[in-house]
Amino acid sequence: MMNAAGLPLWAALLTSFFLLLGATVTLIGCIGLIRLRTFYERIHAPTMGTSLGAGSIVLASIIFFSVLDSRPVLHEVLIAVFVTVTTPVTLMLLSRAALYRDHTDDSRKLPRSRDQD
Repeated sequence: MMNAAGLPLWAALLTSFFLLLGATVTLIGCIGLIRLRTFYERIHAPTMGTSLGAGSIVLASIIFFSVLDSRPVLHEVLIAVFVTVTTPVTLMLLSRAALYRDHTDDSRKLPRSRDQD
């Protein structure tokens, strides 16, 4: 077990800032998922929360463990790369599948294009 009491004040403040930022952005994304009405509106909020929230938490982890170990700890970068790559791809696949489904069902839930306004 690591001794976190030996963490300098600047590192503790920076780690706390990024943890709170990541948690706040993720919470806003979750609230957006609940509050927004249609699937097409709901799909954006959690994606932002996942990307920016996870990135901030990973950055806090890099700072915390790098200062405690007195060496750069960068294996968390793999987590950030994985989240950054997979989240937009998942968003595009889900939205295209929903658009295809709604086009084939002649659904009225389709988002309006700018030409229809």
